[in-house]
Amino acid sequence: MKALFIVIGIIVSLLVIFLVIAIFTKNDYSVKRSITVNRPVNEVYSYLSNLKNQKDYNTWVMKDPNLKETFTGTDGTVGFVYAWDGNKEVGAGEQEITKLIPDQEIDMEIRFKRPFEGLGKVSYQTGPAGNNQTEISWTMSSRMPFPMNAMLALFNIEKKLGKDLDSSLENVKRHLEQ
Repeated sequence: MKALFIVIGIIVSLLVIFLVIAIFTKNDYSVKRSITVNRPVNEVYSYLSNLKNQKDYNTWVMKDPNLKETFTGTDGTVGFVYAWDGNKEVGAGEQEITKLIPDQEIDMEIRFKRPFEGLGKVSYQTGPAGNNQTEISWTMSSRMPFPMNAMLALFNIEKKLGKDLDSSLENVKRHLEQ
């Protein structure tokens, strides 16, 4: 019986610690990474605005070789939806193009379904960085409700997300410069 009270005490203590961390952790996060690609802006923008190209550079898409994908609408236009259903690491969800400013900006909404439901915003910004060079900035932002926001601090989600964005941008660069 004493062991049961110790176990219950430990569980309650961990729960209290988790809740305290959540109280002092922000709910919103935004991660931005950039890279310079040796290609003209219009070429880079055209490549990024076609979501079917993600199979060649997006780290998350590439984590499941058996990923089931569906496409609704005309790729590269506002309203186009890319949906995926993958393994445990990739999960399931959909991404919709919500705004296009030619050669400058591509905004998207991501709706996660599995393993956790959530809503995120993604934006690619493209602009000249020199003679036939393009600066790409990729921003991802979202909100985690209390008390799940504690995961932002406990698992350093922003650092992991930044690493994946860096890897994906390196893939874009490698693909477009070959």
